[in-house]
Amino acid sequence: VDYQAEVPVSLRLEQETFILDIAGRIDGVLHQPDQVLVEEIKSTRRPLREIREAPSEMHWGQVQCYAYLYARQTGIDRVDARLTYVQLDNGRTLELERQLDVADLGAFFDDLLQRYLIWIRRLAHWAAVRDASIARLDFPFAAYRNGQRNLAVAVFRTVRDGGPLLVQAATGIGKTMAVLYPAVKALGEGHVPKVVFLTARTTGRLAAQAALIQLAQAGLRFKWVSLTAKEKICLAENKKQCAPEACEYARGHFDRLNDALAAAFVHDALDRETIERLARQHRVCPFELSLELVNWADGVIGDYNYAFDPHVRLQRLFGEGAGRPAVLVDEAHNLVDRAREMFSATLTKQPLLPLRRRLKPDLPRLSAALGRINAWLAALRRTCRSAGGDCIETQLPEELVSRLRHFTVQAETWLRLNLQTDYREALLQFFFEAVRFQRVAEMFGPAHAVIAAASGEDVRLKLFCIDPADLLAQCWQSYRAAVLFSATLAPADYFASVFGLGPDARRLSLTSPFDPSHLAVFSADRIATRYTRREATCEQVSGIIADLVRQRQGHYLIFFPSHAYLAMVRTRFCQDHPELATLTQTPEMSETEREAFIARFTQKVDGTLIGFAVLGGVFGEGIDLRGEYLTGAVIVGVGLPGIGPERDLIRDYYNRQDGRGYAFAYEYPGITRVLQAAGRVIRSETDQGVVLLIDDRYSRQRYRSLLPDTWQVQPVGDTRALRQRLTNFWGETQ
Repeated sequence: VDYQAEVPVSLRLEQETFILDIAGRIDGVLHQPDQVLVEEIKSTRRPLREIREAPSEMHWGQVQCYAYLYARQTGIDRVDARLTYVQLDNGRTLELERQLDVADLGAFFDDLLQRYLIWIRRLAHWAAVRDASIARLDFPFAAYRNGQRNLAVAVFRTVRDGGPLLVQAATGIGKTMAVLYPAVKALGEGHVPKVVFLTARTTGRLAAQAALIQLAQAGLRFKWVSLTAKEKICLAENKKQCAPEACEYARGHFDRLNDALAAAFVHDALDRETIERLARQHRVCPFELSLELVNWADGVIGDYNYAFDPHVRLQRLFGEGAGRPAVLVDEAHNLVDRAREMFSATLTKQPLLPLRRRLKPDLPRLSAALGRINAWLAALRRTCRSAGGDCIETQLPEELVSRLRHFTVQAETWLRLNLQTDYREALLQFFFEAVRFQRVAEMFGPAHAVIAAASGEDVRLKLFCIDPADLLAQCWQSYRAAVLFSATLAPADYFASVFGLGPDARRLSLTSPFDPSHLAVFSADRIATRYTRREATCEQVSGIIADLVRQRQGHYLIFFPSHAYLAMVRTRFCQDHPELATLTQTPEMSETEREAFIARFTQKVDGTLIGFAVLGGVFGEGIDLRGEYLTGAVIVGVGLPGIGPERDLIRDYYNRQDGRGYAFAYEYPGITRVLQAAGRVIRSETDQGVVLLIDDRYSRQRYRSLLPDTWQVQPVGDTRALRQRLTNFWGETQ
């Protein structure tokens, strides 16, 4: 018996104007005097009896292709095929064999080829249409804004030449169009296979879609797909039951997928509404349809996690063989903390005991595995209680990781059965948390720490990513070019460091195209707003806000560093000024409530409207209130994140690096929030407005140096000085 492992096969075919290179590697070929057998080996955790009863036709299709290629390569006219399944949990095997005729294999292979050629022809024709339209495409506006052309040129060169570009471009330049237009032009010249626009907020996604629609109106043919989170786009009645047995869209999805893809190919703009409509028409899963469309799209719009999060990163976009796209990172200042969270993982003890009890009658081994995890966390809780606070370690809890691994192996076997029980959802939820924890454990290193905190009967354990730079640097290697842009990316060396771009990354800084005299910036720098001084100065803060908004009727946003501080000042303000209309951002605001908050600001009303909001929240960035929709903003404090173990770990880590720990952990993130909030005021060439900064730290050069050079900050020591300066400003701008 002659058995060869890892046998390469290949075939080059000329079909019409195409040359097809087809290649693969057979797991094994068995030669006997009266038989040649091609073997494909699959590992599985599915029960082998299930596979025997309903073997995968996709797996058989793969081994039949291998058998045909081997027969054609060696000149034999008969070949047998074997599918061997190896059960990972117990090592048992299942062998399935078929006798194959080479002529039948040839017909099977040719049918696949012809179906594939339909798509190849379609894609080739589309590429020609797309590239011709890009070659003819002019910038969709009559003229560039100040700075916009410089940005577009820098983006084109970056996509053409490769590498990263860090761009701070002030509000009003038109960043979205200025990065998308040159990236599309570079794609048309063959520099990249795809353009991926990444954003952290819905507003960024909508801005990218609007820009591509404008380019289409100017003549661009460009297929783009906008990705929506699975839980939002799901059409099933019970969104928690994501399984063919429970969802009509998942059941038979792949049988109907090709027709859905063909129908989708008619469209250039594949936004959420279009994808949902196609999914309903063809009864396929809309989320899976959108992922399939990524393969054929020229542009993709999606959240950061599709490119950076190791748990959901799209291999079809960034994996091996996917090509290296251009990545455009919108509002990139958000990526710092998002990256930390994507490279972190958390476990809590609370769900384990009730879940273990529910599993015990039916799944005693799985219940026991949960019991071992629960026992480890219970011991950790005792340690935290003894320590009297948070426990912080630099070593990975290897024993816990081992227990989690044992649990997930068993849980996956049962979950694959798709049995509908009252505990399945809870088990699935903890399974995902355990898998995530293990993945983060695999990347755990000097830039991570372990934080444990006990609370009552619960304990929370977090693998916390302090510095995401090295892990982000690995991501950049998957992209030909990366453009990271925002209105607030200063200091540039701070962002270049935490993004893992290195000191030599190209940088571009563009100032506002708007007349600086249209914005008046005042600083009430004799009022202390530190935590210990807030009650004492609450009346002062409330009073100076009232002086600002009484000077001119309009819409105002008042930003605070926390909800608690907001509530304190708002209560005093409403007591003293009940005649003024107010809105308040609450911690648990629904999407509908957020939309209603913004809608009030876009309505013309007599009198003054005041919105109390939180720095760094949904109203502190990404909203566009032009003209009379926003008259001014008040920013209370310097935006520092709340003090806690995670921020202190960041501070200590960077102190060891270069002594700038407090700046990296607190000051720079804080001033970014301040600048984002202030950036809501001037949104167009005709806008006029005021910004009032309230905190005595604005009198220090350390903080003043972080504010934009174009701001002419005017200190106001008392309310009389503020009123006088406001009178002068509003009088001059009439």
